[in-house]
Amino acid sequence: MNISHNVNLQTYNTFGLSSVAERLVRLESREHIREYFEADEPQPSLVLGGGSNLLLTKDISGTVLKMELAGIKVVNEDQDHVYVKVGAGEVWHSFVMHAIQQGWAGIENLSLIPGSVGAAPMQNIGAYGVEIKQVFHELEAYLTHDRSFQTFGLDDCSFGYRESVFKHALKNKAIITSVTFRLNKRPAFNTSYGAIEAELEKMGVRELSIKAISDAVIHIRQSKLPDPKEIGNSGSFFKNPVIDKEHFQKLKAEFPEVVGYPAGKEHMKVAAGWLIENAGFKGQRFGNYGVHERQALVLVNYGGAKGEDVFQLSETIIKKIDQRFSIKLHREVNVI
Repeated sequence: MNISHNVNLQTYNTFGLSSVAERLVRLESREHIREYFEADEPQPSLVLGGGSNLLLTKDISGTVLKMELAGIKVVNEDQDHVYVKVGAGEVWHSFVMHAIQQGWAGIENLSLIPGSVGAAPMQNIGAYGVEIKQVFHELEAYLTHDRSFQTFGLDDCSFGYRESVFKHALKNKAIITSVTFRLNKRPAFNTSYGAIEAELEKMGVRELSIKAISDAVIHIRQSKLPDPKEIGNSGSFFKNPVIDKEHFQKLKAEFPEVVGYPAGKEHMKVAAGWLIENAGFKGQRFGNYGVHERQALVLVNYGGAKGEDVFQLSETIIKKIDQRFSIKLHREVNVI
Protein backbone atom coordinates (compact mmCIF):
# COMPACT_ATOMS: atom_id res chain seq x y z
CA MET A 1 0.00 0.00 0.00
CA ASN A 2 1.51 3.30 -1.15
CA ILE A 3 0.39 6.62 0.37
CA SER A 4 1.05 10.09 -1.11
CA HIS A 5 -0.16 13.54 -0.12
CA ASN A 6 -1.34 16.57 -2.14
CA VAL A 7 -1.31 14.72 -5.46
CA ASN A 8 -2.56 16.36 -8.66
CA LEU A 9 -4.88 13.88 -10.39
CA GLN A 10 -4.42 15.45 -13.83
CA THR A 11 -2.65 12.37 -15.20
CA TYR A 12 -5.13 10.03 -13.51
CA ASN A 13 -8.21 11.14 -15.45
CA THR A 14 -8.66 11.00 -19.23
CA PHE A 15 -10.15 14.50 -19.31
CA GLY A 16 -6.74 15.74 -18.13
CA LEU A 17 -8.35 18.03 -15.56
CA SER A 18 -6.36 19.40 -12.65
CA SER A 19 -7.65 18.34 -9.24
CA VAL A 20 -5.51 17.99 -6.13
CA ALA A 21 -6.22 15.04 -3.85
CA GLU A 22 -5.37 15.61 -0.22
CA ARG A 23 -4.27 11.97 0.04
CA LEU A 24 -3.79 9.25 -2.59
CA VAL A 25 -3.59 5.60 -1.56
CA ARG A 26 -2.64 2.96 -4.14
CA LEU A 27 -4.11 -0.47 -3.49
CA GLU A 28 -2.51 -3.40 -5.32
CA SER A 29 -4.13 -6.40 -3.58
CA ARG A 30 -7.11 -7.62 -1.57
CA GLU A 31 -4.83 -7.54 1.46
CA HIS A 32 -4.15 -3.84 0.92
CA ILE A 33 -7.89 -3.16 0.87
CA ARG A 34 -8.49 -5.12 4.05
CA GLU A 35 -5.48 -3.47 5.70
CA TYR A 36 -6.75 0.01 4.82
CA PHE A 37 -10.24 -0.43 6.23
CA GLU A 38 -9.32 -2.57 9.25
CA ALA A 39 -6.91 0.18 10.31
CA ASP A 40 -10.00 2.39 10.78
CA GLU A 41 -8.92 4.71 8.01
CA PRO A 42 -11.54 7.28 6.95
CA GLN A 43 -14.07 6.41 4.24
CA PRO A 44 -12.56 7.34 0.86
CA SER A 45 -13.82 10.45 -0.90
CA LEU A 46 -13.28 8.75 -4.27
CA VAL A 47 -12.36 5.29 -5.59
CA LEU A 48 -10.41 5.75 -8.81
CA GLY A 49 -9.88 3.21 -11.58
CA GLY A 50 -8.79 4.31 -15.04
CA GLY A 51 -10.35 7.76 -14.62
CA SER A 52 -12.12 7.46 -17.97
CA ASN A 53 -15.67 8.15 -16.86
CA LEU A 54 -14.96 11.03 -14.55
CA LEU A 55 -15.39 14.81 -14.53
CA LEU A 56 -13.39 16.42 -11.73
CA THR A 57 -14.76 19.86 -10.92
CA LYS A 58 -12.86 20.58 -7.70
CA ASP A 59 -9.98 19.55 -5.45
CA ILE A 60 -10.68 16.49 -3.32
CA SER A 61 -10.36 16.60 0.42
CA GLY A 62 -9.79 13.32 2.22
CA THR A 63 -8.54 10.13 0.60
CA VAL A 64 -8.62 8.91 -2.98
CA LEU A 65 -8.17 5.15 -3.37
CA LYS A 66 -6.45 4.15 -6.62
CA MET A 67 -7.36 0.58 -7.58
CA GLU A 68 -4.36 -1.25 -9.07
CA LEU A 69 -5.25 -4.92 -8.56
CA ALA A 70 -3.81 -6.91 -11.47
CA GLY A 71 -4.07 -10.42 -12.89
CA ILE A 72 -5.86 -12.43 -15.59
CA LYS A 73 -6.59 -16.07 -14.74
CA VAL A 74 -8.76 -18.83 -16.21
CA VAL A 75 -10.73 -20.22 -13.24
CA ASN A 76 -13.06 -22.65 -15.02
CA GLU A 77 -14.19 -23.84 -18.42
CA ASP A 78 -16.81 -26.08 -19.99
CA GLN A 79 -17.60 -27.26 -23.50
CA ASP A 80 -18.72 -23.82 -24.68
CA HIS A 81 -17.19 -21.26 -22.34
CA VAL A 82 -14.05 -20.18 -20.55
CA TYR A 83 -14.38 -18.31 -17.26
CA VAL A 84 -11.72 -15.63 -16.82
CA LYS A 85 -11.11 -13.76 -13.56
CA VAL A 86 -9.55 -10.33 -14.06
CA GLY A 87 -8.18 -7.88 -11.49
CA ALA A 88 -10.09 -4.59 -11.21
CA GLY A 89 -6.97 -2.58 -11.97
CA GLU A 90 -6.28 -4.17 -15.35
CA VAL A 91 -6.69 -1.88 -18.38
CA TRP A 92 -9.90 -2.85 -20.16
CA HIS A 93 -8.58 -2.65 -23.73
CA SER A 94 -5.48 -4.66 -22.81
CA PHE A 95 -7.74 -7.41 -21.46
CA VAL A 96 -9.81 -7.35 -24.68
CA MET A 97 -6.62 -7.75 -26.74
CA HIS A 98 -5.50 -10.63 -24.49
CA ALA A 99 -8.87 -12.36 -24.92
CA ILE A 100 -8.64 -12.06 -28.70
CA GLN A 101 -5.12 -13.50 -28.70
CA GLN A 102 -6.41 -16.46 -26.70
CA GLY A 103 -9.39 -16.95 -29.02
CA TRP A 104 -11.94 -16.05 -26.34
CA ALA A 105 -14.97 -14.42 -27.95
CA GLY A 106 -17.63 -12.07 -26.67
CA ILE A 107 -15.91 -8.75 -25.94
CA GLU A 108 -14.32 -7.93 -29.32
CA ASN A 109 -17.04 -5.31 -29.98
CA LEU A 110 -15.89 -3.54 -26.80
CA SER A 111 -12.38 -2.85 -28.11
CA LEU A 112 -10.68 0.47 -27.38
CA ILE A 113 -13.09 1.53 -24.62
CA PRO A 114 -10.93 3.44 -22.12
CA GLY A 115 -10.85 2.63 -18.43
CA SER A 116 -10.22 -0.27 -16.09
CA VAL A 117 -11.86 -3.68 -15.75
CA GLY A 118 -13.30 -2.80 -12.34
CA ALA A 119 -15.28 0.08 -13.80
CA ALA A 120 -16.79 -2.03 -16.61
CA PRO A 121 -19.61 -3.67 -14.61
CA MET A 122 -20.23 -0.54 -12.57
CA GLN A 123 -21.14 1.27 -15.77
CA ASN A 124 -22.33 -1.83 -17.65
CA ILE A 125 -20.20 -0.56 -20.52
CA GLY A 126 -21.42 -1.28 -24.01
CA ALA A 127 -20.72 -0.57 -27.67
CA TYR A 128 -21.78 -1.84 -31.08
CA GLY A 129 -24.57 -4.10 -29.84
CA VAL A 130 -22.74 -5.67 -26.88
CA GLU A 131 -22.93 -4.92 -23.14
CA ILE A 132 -20.92 -6.31 -20.24
CA LYS A 133 -23.96 -8.07 -18.78
CA GLN A 134 -23.95 -10.42 -21.80
CA VAL A 135 -20.54 -11.88 -20.86
CA PHE A 136 -20.65 -11.30 -17.10
CA HIS A 137 -20.41 -14.25 -14.70
CA GLU A 138 -19.67 -12.73 -11.30
CA LEU A 139 -17.58 -10.17 -9.49
CA GLU A 140 -16.02 -9.75 -6.09
CA ALA A 141 -16.41 -6.51 -4.15
CA TYR A 142 -15.34 -5.29 -0.73
CA LEU A 143 -18.27 -3.93 1.27
CA THR A 144 -16.98 -1.05 3.35
CA HIS A 145 -19.84 -0.97 5.85
CA ASP A 146 -19.24 -4.51 7.14
CA ARG A 147 -15.62 -4.94 6.03
CA SER A 148 -16.14 -8.11 4.05
CA PHE A 149 -15.58 -9.43 0.54
CA GLN A 150 -18.77 -10.54 -1.22
CA THR A 151 -19.50 -12.25 -4.53
CA PHE A 152 -22.15 -10.76 -6.82
CA GLY A 153 -23.85 -12.78 -9.55
CA LEU A 154 -25.64 -11.41 -12.59
CA ASP A 155 -28.97 -10.82 -10.85
CA ASP A 156 -27.28 -9.14 -7.88
CA CYS A 157 -25.84 -6.39 -10.08
CA SER A 158 -29.15 -4.96 -11.40
CA PHE A 159 -27.62 -4.14 -14.77
CA GLY A 160 -29.39 -1.60 -16.97
CA TYR A 161 -28.41 0.81 -19.71
CA ARG A 162 -25.14 2.23 -18.31
CA GLU A 163 -26.46 1.31 -14.87
CA SER A 164 -25.80 -1.12 -12.04
CA VAL A 165 -26.44 -1.48 -8.33
CA PHE A 166 -22.96 -0.03 -7.76
CA LYS A 167 -24.11 3.37 -9.05
CA HIS A 168 -27.15 3.44 -6.77
CA ALA A 169 -27.85 1.28 -3.70
CA LEU A 170 -24.18 0.35 -3.27
CA LYS A 171 -22.69 3.66 -4.38
CA ASN A 172 -19.69 4.46 -2.14
CA LYS A 173 -20.34 1.21 -0.24
CA ALA A 174 -18.74 -1.41 -2.48
CA ILE A 175 -15.28 -1.54 -4.05
CA ILE A 176 -14.99 -3.94 -6.99
CA THR A 177 -11.80 -6.01 -6.73
CA SER A 178 -12.17 -8.51 -9.60
CA VAL A 179 -14.56 -9.49 -12.36
CA THR A 180 -15.09 -12.96 -13.83
CA PHE A 181 -16.27 -13.11 -17.44
CA ARG A 182 -17.92 -16.02 -19.26
CA LEU A 183 -16.35 -15.88 -22.72
CA ASN A 184 -17.16 -18.08 -25.69
CA LYS A 185 -14.98 -20.77 -27.20
CA ARG A 186 -17.02 -20.53 -30.41
CA PRO A 187 -17.75 -16.96 -31.50
CA ALA A 188 -21.20 -15.61 -32.30
CA PHE A 189 -20.29 -12.63 -34.45
CA ASN A 190 -22.20 -9.38 -33.89
CA THR A 191 -21.74 -7.10 -36.91
CA SER A 192 -25.20 -5.61 -37.46
CA TYR A 193 -24.84 -2.59 -35.17
CA GLY A 194 -23.37 0.68 -36.34
CA ALA A 195 -20.93 0.74 -39.23
CA ILE A 196 -19.14 -2.55 -38.52
CA GLU A 197 -20.25 -4.34 -41.70
CA ALA A 198 -19.29 -1.37 -43.88
CA GLU A 199 -15.92 -1.12 -42.16
CA LEU A 200 -15.25 -4.83 -42.62
CA GLU A 201 -16.02 -4.47 -46.31
CA LYS A 202 -13.73 -1.44 -46.56
CA MET A 203 -10.98 -3.48 -44.89
CA GLY A 204 -11.46 -6.25 -47.46
CA VAL A 205 -12.23 -8.89 -44.82
CA ARG A 206 -13.14 -12.17 -46.50
CA GLU A 207 -13.24 -14.43 -43.45
CA LEU A 208 -14.94 -13.12 -40.32
CA SER A 209 -13.07 -13.44 -37.02
CA ILE A 210 -13.10 -11.82 -33.58
CA LYS A 211 -9.84 -10.03 -34.48
CA ALA A 212 -11.36 -8.65 -37.68
CA ILE A 213 -14.35 -7.31 -35.75
CA SER A 214 -12.04 -5.82 -33.13
CA ASP A 215 -9.93 -4.17 -35.83
CA ALA A 216 -13.07 -2.74 -37.46
CA VAL A 217 -14.32 -1.34 -34.14
CA ILE A 218 -10.91 0.19 -33.43
CA HIS A 219 -10.82 1.84 -36.88
CA ILE A 220 -14.31 3.26 -36.41
CA ARG A 221 -13.61 4.58 -32.91
CA GLN A 222 -10.30 6.13 -33.95
CA SER A 223 -11.98 7.88 -36.89
CA LYS A 224 -14.72 9.37 -34.71
CA LEU A 225 -13.29 9.83 -31.24
CA PRO A 226 -10.31 11.87 -30.05
CA ASP A 227 -7.42 10.09 -28.34
CA PRO A 228 -7.42 11.17 -24.65
CA LYS A 229 -3.62 11.29 -24.81
CA GLU A 230 -3.93 14.11 -27.35
CA ILE A 231 -7.22 15.82 -26.42
CA GLY A 232 -8.68 15.36 -22.95
CA ASN A 233 -12.10 13.67 -22.95
CA SER A 234 -14.13 10.91 -21.32
CA GLY A 235 -15.59 9.41 -24.47
CA SER A 236 -19.38 9.58 -24.62
CA PHE A 237 -20.42 12.27 -22.17
CA PHE A 238 -24.18 11.64 -22.34
CA LYS A 239 -26.37 8.54 -22.42
CA ASN A 240 -28.59 7.94 -25.43
CA PRO A 241 -32.05 8.88 -24.12
CA VAL A 242 -34.92 6.40 -24.27
CA ILE A 243 -38.35 7.80 -25.12
CA ASP A 244 -41.75 6.26 -25.88
CA LYS A 245 -42.66 5.49 -29.49
CA GLU A 246 -45.37 8.16 -29.62
CA HIS A 247 -42.83 10.83 -28.68
CA PHE A 248 -40.40 9.44 -31.26
CA GLN A 249 -43.01 9.55 -34.03
CA LYS A 250 -43.77 13.19 -33.25
CA LEU A 251 -40.05 13.92 -33.28
CA LYS A 252 -39.61 12.12 -36.60
CA ALA A 253 -42.49 14.06 -38.14
CA GLU A 254 -40.66 17.30 -37.39
CA PHE A 255 -37.13 15.98 -37.92
CA PRO A 256 -37.27 13.11 -40.48
CA GLU A 257 -33.53 12.50 -40.24
CA VAL A 258 -33.59 11.79 -36.47
CA VAL A 259 -31.56 8.70 -35.54
CA GLY A 260 -33.22 6.14 -33.28
CA TYR A 261 -33.22 2.42 -32.47
CA PRO A 262 -35.89 0.15 -30.93
CA ALA A 263 -35.56 -0.25 -27.17
CA GLY A 264 -38.21 -2.83 -26.38
CA LYS A 265 -41.77 -2.89 -27.70
CA GLU A 266 -42.85 0.55 -26.55
CA HIS A 267 -39.70 2.67 -26.57
CA MET A 268 -37.00 4.04 -28.85
CA LYS A 269 -33.41 4.93 -28.05
CA VAL A 270 -32.45 8.24 -29.64
CA ALA A 271 -28.87 9.04 -30.62
CA ALA A 272 -27.76 11.75 -28.21
CA GLY A 273 -25.00 12.75 -30.62
CA TRP A 274 -27.60 13.52 -33.29
CA LEU A 275 -29.63 15.65 -30.86
CA ILE A 276 -26.57 17.64 -29.80
CA GLU A 277 -25.35 18.12 -33.38
CA ASN A 278 -28.81 19.19 -34.56
CA ALA A 279 -28.92 21.73 -31.74
CA GLY A 280 -25.78 23.32 -33.18
CA PHE A 281 -23.16 22.33 -30.62
CA LYS A 282 -20.95 20.04 -32.72
CA GLY A 283 -17.49 21.58 -33.14
CA GLN A 284 -18.24 24.57 -30.92
CA ARG A 285 -15.19 25.70 -28.99
CA PHE A 286 -15.18 27.92 -25.92
CA GLY A 287 -11.54 28.83 -25.40
CA ASN A 288 -9.82 25.70 -24.08
CA TYR A 289 -12.87 23.40 -23.99
CA GLY A 290 -15.81 22.53 -26.20
CA VAL A 291 -17.65 19.88 -28.23
CA HIS A 292 -15.57 17.68 -30.49
CA GLU A 293 -15.67 18.49 -34.20
CA ARG A 294 -16.22 14.89 -35.34
CA GLN A 295 -18.46 13.55 -32.56
CA ALA A 296 -20.99 15.77 -30.80
CA LEU A 297 -21.35 13.25 -27.97
CA VAL A 298 -17.82 14.03 -26.79
CA LEU A 299 -16.94 17.09 -24.71
CA VAL A 300 -13.24 17.92 -24.76
CA ASN A 301 -10.49 19.69 -22.88
CA TYR A 302 -8.06 21.27 -25.35
CA GLY A 303 -5.64 21.97 -22.51
CA GLY A 304 -5.94 23.85 -19.26
CA ALA A 305 -9.73 23.75 -19.01
CA LYS A 306 -11.47 23.61 -15.66
CA GLY A 307 -13.89 20.83 -14.82
CA GLU A 308 -16.50 23.36 -13.75
CA ASP A 309 -16.40 24.94 -17.24
CA VAL A 310 -17.03 21.56 -18.88
CA PHE A 311 -19.84 20.89 -16.42
CA GLN A 312 -21.52 24.22 -17.20
CA LEU A 313 -21.26 23.46 -20.92
CA SER A 314 -23.03 20.15 -20.30
CA GLU A 315 -25.75 22.02 -18.39
CA THR A 316 -26.24 24.35 -21.36
CA ILE A 317 -26.51 21.37 -23.73
CA ILE A 318 -29.03 19.60 -21.48
CA LYS A 319 -31.19 22.72 -21.28
CA LYS A 320 -31.07 23.33 -25.04
CA ILE A 321 -31.96 19.73 -25.93
CA ASP A 322 -34.90 19.80 -23.52
CA GLN A 323 -36.17 23.04 -25.03
CA ARG A 324 -35.76 21.90 -28.63
CA PHE A 325 -36.81 18.25 -28.46
CA SER A 326 -38.55 17.86 -25.05
CA ILE A 327 -35.93 15.23 -24.19
CA LYS A 328 -33.92 15.22 -20.97
CA LEU A 329 -30.31 14.17 -21.48
CA HIS A 330 -28.46 12.42 -18.66
CA ARG A 331 -24.71 12.43 -18.19
CA GLU A 332 -22.85 9.16 -18.55
CA VAL A 333 -19.82 10.50 -16.67
CA ASN A 334 -19.57 10.72 -12.89
CA VAL A 335 -19.28 14.33 -11.73
CA ILE A 336 -17.14 14.98 -8.66
